[in-house]
Amino acid sequence: MLIGDCRFTAIDFESAGAARGRTDVPVQVGLAGWTPGNGHGETFVSYLASEVPITWSARKVHGIRDEDLAGAPGLLSLWPELKRRLAGAVVVAHGKGTEKRFLRAFPGHGFGPWVDTLLLARAAWPELDGHSLSGICEARGLSAKVAAMIPGRRWHDALYDAVASLILLEDIAHTFDLTAKPLEWLLAPDTGVWHRSRRA
Repeated sequence: MLIGDCRFTAIDFESAGAARGRTDVPVQVGLAGWTPGNGHGETFVSYLASEVPITWSARKVHGIRDEDLAGAPGLLSLWPELKRRLAGAVVVAHGKGTEKRFLRAFPGHGFGPWVDTLLLARAAWPELDGHSLSGICEARGLSAKVAAMIPGRRWHDALYDAVASLILLEDIAHTFDLTAKPLEWLLAPDTGVWHRSRRA
């Protein structure tokens, strides 16, 4: 399948934070869609019920408080929404480990293939000092576009980060002229080929 024919859905989780003797749990999920032909599409965001308190260190990063979760649905109850958006899509995340781990709540879900924009950014611009989502978007001049698409939110909000990862993917696809290339170019990039096709 060609990249230009794919439907991409980005997912991002924010978590309660790791603490001694307990497993980390998600407290917010955000999803966003993009296709090279039709551009950016539907978004979805929800807080998630948590049986454990949010750690101080996690709250300092994402700003989510325990009281924000009052009345929020549990992750499992969002299965119909997640399935509708992720099934049949190429799933995108910036550093996919956390997202893949939390989606294990749905055994055998079959979502994928996965595109990791962190790995793509490192392959595309190895010369940059860092490849955090906010850092790479700032370096590529994408931050204003993210802010305009998701007003009233900020970095480490699940929806903001999901949209940002798609804007970064769009930038990579444009810079390296990838829309007519096979999807495998994103799944296992040959950086030598990428850089030979890189647009000035």
